[in-house]
This record gives sequence, C-alpha cells and structure tokens, in this order.
Amino acid sequence: MLRHFLGRRFFPALFFLIWLACFVFQTPAQIVPSPQTVLGFHPTDDKTIADWRQITGYFQKLDAASDRVSVKEIGKTTLGKPLIVAFISAPENIKNLEKYKQINQKLADPRTIKNAGELENLIKQGKTIVSISCSIHSTEIVASQMSLNLAYEFATAKDAHTLEVLNNTILLLIPSPNPDGIDIVANWYRKNSGTKFEGASPPELYHHYAGHDNNRDWFMLNLRETQAITRFFWQEWFPEIVYDVHQQGQTGSRFIIPPFFDPPNPRVAPLILREVGLVGYKMAADLQAKNISGVATNSTYDTWWHGGFRSAPYFHNSIGILSEAASADLMSPITISIEDLRKSRGVRGLVSPLETATNFPDAWRGGVWRPTDIADIEMTASRALLEMASKFRQRYLRNFYELGKANLQTKANEPKAFVVYPNQSNAETVSRFLEILLAQGMEIYQLKSEAEMSFNEKNRNDFRKISGGSFVVFTNQPQKNNVLSLFERQVYPSRLNEKGEAEVPYDVVGWTLPLQMGVETATAWEIKDLNESQNAFQKVANINQARRVLNLAPNKEAFAKFPNPLKSSAKIGLYKGFTASMDEGWTRLVLDNFQVPYRSISNDDFRSNNLNFDTIILPSQSERDIIEGDRKGNYPEPFTGGITEKGVENLRKFVESGGTLICFDASCELVIKRFNLPVKNVLSNLKRNEFYNPGSIVRLEVDTKNPLAKNLKKETAAYFINSSAYEISDKLKVQSIVEYADKDTLLSGYMLGEKYLNGKTALAKADYGRGRIVLFGFRPQHRGQTFGTFPFIFNALEK
Repeated sequence: MLRHFLGRRFFPALFFLIWLACFVFQTPAQIVPSPQTVLGFHPTDDKTIADWRQITGYFQKLDAASDRVSVKEIGKTTLGKPLIVAFISAPENIKNLEKYKQINQKLADPRTIKNAGELENLIKQGKTIVSISCSIHSTEIVASQMSLNLAYEFATAKDAHTLEVLNNTILLLIPSPNPDGIDIVANWYRKNSGTKFEGASPPELYHHYAGHDNNRDWFMLNLRETQAITRFFWQEWFPEIVYDVHQQGQTGSRFIIPPFFDPPNPRVAPLILREVGLVGYKMAADLQAKNISGVATNSTYDTWWHGGFRSAPYFHNSIGILSEAASADLMSPITISIEDLRKSRGVRGLVSPLETATNFPDAWRGGVWRPTDIADIEMTASRALLEMASKFRQRYLRNFYELGKANLQTKANEPKAFVVYPNQSNAETVSRFLEILLAQGMEIYQLKSEAEMSFNEKNRNDFRKISGGSFVVFTNQPQKNNVLSLFERQVYPSRLNEKGEAEVPYDVVGWTLPLQMGVETATAWEIKDLNESQNAFQKVANINQARRVLNLAPNKEAFAKFPNPLKSSAKIGLYKGFTASMDEGWTRLVLDNFQVPYRSISNDDFRSNNLNFDTIILPSQSERDIIEGDRKGNYPEPFTGGITEKGVENLRKFVESGGTLICFDASCELVIKRFNLPVKNVLSNLKRNEFYNPGSIVRLEVDTKNPLAKNLKKETAAYFINSSAYEISDKLKVQSIVEYADKDTLLSGYMLGEKYLNGKTALAKADYGRGRIVLFGFRPQHRGQTFGTFPFIFNALEK
C-alpha cells in the first residue's frame, strides 16, 4: 500500500510542489519586467514621460532579466551621460555577438574574403544587422518612449513571427542618440505639466550645441554623439539597415516614409534606392492593413543631401530609412480639425493632407491625435522593417557585399584618387580633415616616395611628379561613394516650378568638405604604373601617424581641442536668448573647440546694460527674434521678450564707447537699420524666381592686406545659405573687406540668379564712434564645418 502510494501519488505531487515553488519564488532576474512595472506607467500614454535615467534604468533591468537583450554603453554624450545601445536577438545570437560582428566586418570589405566558398558560408551564417534609432530630435519625444515597449515586446513575445525575426536579425536599438535632449524635454514637460504651457517646446537648444542640427553632423563629426555612433556603425558593426525615427508638424500627413522625393544623389547606388523604397512600401502596406490612414510616400524628403543619420548610410552601402510621424504636444494629446488640415500648406509630393493620391491613398480626416497613435505607427513600421530584414536575410547580406565589391572598381568617369598636400599652413585643419575621414572608416595612404599622377581629366597622360609625404585617398575602396561625395563638387539639378521659382530642397545642396575646411586637395585621374608602385604607399593607421607627417604633436584623445588662436585677452560676449538659436550653439562649439574664453549674454544683460566686454557677437538671428524674443503667452514670463529697444540702445552705446560688435548673417539687418549704416542687403526683396541659394559653397575675393583677412587666401570658399550680399553707399564710413566673386561664384551646390551676388560685399567693417562693427553677410562658422572661414572670426576677435 505504501509502495503504491509513493509510486503513484507522492512523486507527482512532489514534482508539482517543486515546480510551484520555483514559479512562486523566482528571482527577479528570471522575470522579464514590463516598462509599466518598472516606471509605474505605460510609456507613450498621455502625459507620461520617461527621462534618460528611467530609460537607461529600464534597459539595465531588461539586460539582467532577458537572454535576448544585451545593453552596452558606446560612449558619453556632450554633457557626460551614457550613450547606450540595446542588442536584441535570439539568445544564441546574443551569446555570439562578436562572431556576427566579425562576419559583418568581412562582408563590409570584400577584399578580406578569400573565395566564393567563404562568402557563401558567411552569408549562410550571418544575421541582418538592423539599427533603429529614436528621437535624435528630443522634442520628437514619442519614439524614445516607444523604444521601451518595442524592446519589451521582442524580449518576451513567443509567436513564430517574432522568433523568426530574433533568429535572423540582430537589432541595435538606440533609445536616443541625444540623451541630453531627452532630459531637457522631460524636465521642461514635467515642470509645465498642468499649465497652459504644457506641451510647448523648451526655450533652449535640445542639444547643448546643435539643437535640431544634431542631425546635420553625420559626415563632419563635430559632436560626441555622432563620433561615438559613427565609430560604432562604420568601424565595428556595419548595419545593413539604419532606421531613423522622427516626428514632423501636426497638421500634415500622419506619417511619411520612403520611397523619397526627387532628386536622388548620383553617388547613391541605384540598388540602395530600390531597397529603400521596398522597405517603405512594406511599412505602408502593413499600416494600411491595420486601417491606419494618412500615410504618405514619395513626399517632402529626398536622398540628395549627405549629412543625416539616415542619409549617411547610403554612402556606406547601407539602407537608410527615415520616417516622420505627425506630432502631438510633446506627450499631450491634441485635436486636429478638418479646417486645420485644410489650412495646412502643401509639401513636395503632397498638395493637401485632405487630397488622396497614389502616394497618399487614404487621407486622415482629423480628430484626437495622441502619443499612443504615434507609437502604434512607429511600432508597426519597426516590425515591418524587421520582418523584411528577417525574411530576406541572405539577400540583404549579399547585396551589402556586392555593393562594396562593386566599389573596388573605378569607372571611366571617376578619378583614381584624391591627394591631400601635407605642407599647408593650416596643418591643424588638415589633421582634423584626415581624422574625419579616418573616423568614417575611409582608407588613407601616405606617399612614401615620389609618384607621377595626372590631374588633367581630358588628358590623363599629362603626368606630373608628386613628392613624398602627400596623403592619398584612393577611390577603389568599399567606401568609394563616400569618398566621392565628400571630395567632389556637388551639382544640384535646376528644379523650377511653373512660376520659374526654384524648388526648396530638403536641406543644403552643396557640402564639398575640402572647400568648406579650406584644405587644398587635387583630383588624380591617373596614377602612373600604379600596380608596380604599390610599395610607394603606406596605409595611415591612425591620426597621430598623420600628425607626425604634418609636424604636429600627437593628440591624446580623438577629436582633441585646438590651440587658442587668439593672441589678445579680449573679453568676449556671445548673445544667447531664449529662441534656441542653432547658430548661437554652433558659435559656442567653435569657441569651445578652439579654447577661446567667452561668456553668454542674456536678454537681461542687454536690458540692464551689463555689457562689460571688449567684443560682442550676435549670431545669425532675425531682428524680431533678437528684439522681441518669444511672445508673451507662449512661454512663462522669464522666457519671453528679447533684448528690447532699450537693449538695442545699450548695444549702440557699447560700440560708441569703443566696443567691437560682430554680426553674423541675419543679425546684420538689425544693426544696419538701428545704427543707420549706409549698407543695403540687395537680396532681401528678391523672389525665388530671381535669386535662390539654399545652401552652397561660393567663391570669395578677399582683401588679404586687411587685418580682418589675415591668414586668408585671395580666393576663399565660404558657405552661403539664404544669406546676404551688401551694397555700400558710403565707402568712407563702411569698408568692404571681402566680396563675392565677379563671376563663377558658385563652387558647389546650386544658385539661381548669380548675377545678383556677383561683386557684392560679403564682409564689411564700419567704424562707429570709438568702436567698430564687423558685418558678415554669410555664416563663417556654419554648422561648425567651415574651418576655411574660421580665421575671419578669430581676426575679428583680436583687440
């Protein structure tokens, strides 16, 4: 009887009790926590927001609890916060991340693969590497909150579709590449929750230096965040697909995804454009299947410009996806009426958000718009992308390899290499230029001995000798398209509407890096006996190897600061209001990078005449922004108003008493008008069918004898972005220092109506009382990229 009881009843009961105990007394590490259990709210719900500490805290708990998730810190932000990436994949893949990283590194450089057999084995074993990045623009806050839900879903779901995705892909989830901004927005939103200012954007840049322009830094690498992610992407993981999740305005379409609008950049491989479109259509189809209306394709955003999070991958043989969801008021819902939509201005490819079309087949008719609506769309789009990456894993890996392989051959209309001369006077700038290229994974060689090259495209047998020490960037490398796009001069197509007006592009249209930085390079169309002279070239392993050639001391860290170029100890003030001027931020970055001491000047400082400086800088801001600032009622009282008329008068007295006032671009108009200077901006009243330059590089003619032009060349390249050109009616009072060239002014990009610019003043100086005023018609520090015109700033800052 006892034996029967033990055999039949006792052991099953014992096993049940053991199982129950294991379930009841599970350690927290065995339970995958939901965002709600950790945060106390469900991310993306109305009027909730997680700051960066909460976001990283949740991902740390997810890392500890799930064998599908591994969280790694890849660097620090500008303000010292941790920049993290969550690797999400099947447990076996997470255990072998190093293996899959090495596979992708080989596929990124076909020269490392010995034969077809090795290639097939790599493709068979490899995983599609997909990066999804959220809320680089932190006022576009929802995606950062959505990332928590997306990670939890893939960490816990057990359905066949999810398991397939996890097995075939490795997701590199970046909750935000702008953690500093996430905290700025979260703190501001909480502070104003429940007031009439709830949902307003912060009255400061949401990146310490760049604000919205933090997504304009992806070839220049001025910012710590772009440096860290660029290293992570293009030196380590080489993702086949990069998805950049954004938000747009409130009254247009609900969602914009690829295919993109014209024009395409000719240096983007046609296959990349096709794959971008394919992913976008998959997203659109999945959203339509869920009856989500208001989704647009082939609208607004193009593939011409290089420097964005999703556009830079095109030049690394990767697929870049951008989505733009309609915004709420940060994390507060809004109501959009039919009338609001009717008033909405049309955009390229979309006449009206109420008018259906092939690229917009299901218009949204208005209603309540919540953060959860945005998050649902972004979750659906993210899953659609990952399903594509999973289903067509081998195809993505093979295409990635083939694109790199094709770049190893130089076409007849392409140069063989670009030469960077070592004996230039601006050695530190040359060093930074080379460091930027190296950081993106480009290969640079140093010429050890003399070589013969032809710099004549029409006569490629016209060889001349190049001395040893020069740096050579060959085009036949996996990153050929990146090399060409940064060295070549851009020629943007003329796109005029029926009124003859130039079409407004998505961003700037010219960015040739040597021109912007003032670095002398030459285009080599042929290299004599190249195959026989391979030993003449030594690969540059790191920037300090290049700095030795340039006779510079080694840098102790990447992207180190520059020596202070000023010899004087002038007290410098930089105007900083509450309208979040990106030009002000970039000015701060340049001054900080060159270790030039300065202090920010507030609106209150101007009003109270607290202007104890030798020099004051006004960044490129409109007269209204500077004088009036943010209007009352839009922001709490301390953040409204500008310097006021009283501040203008105090500024005038500052100059009369011997101070120096430096004005960049748009701010010149205030000073010209209020100080009654005999200067006129000849472009101010021209229409877009007469003159248009949306962001291009132009040629300046410089009076090099003037102290403001010290260390500048007679012909200097400058950046022009809807900038100014001056006529001086009294040259005894105002001196023209720099003029736009009399002809052939455009160097890279596009310009309509060049005749209006030719010969006009670009930089002027006016004596005013005992002081002086320096008027820049252009932005000499544009996005921190224009090293070639930085010396103008430093010269103006000298006492």
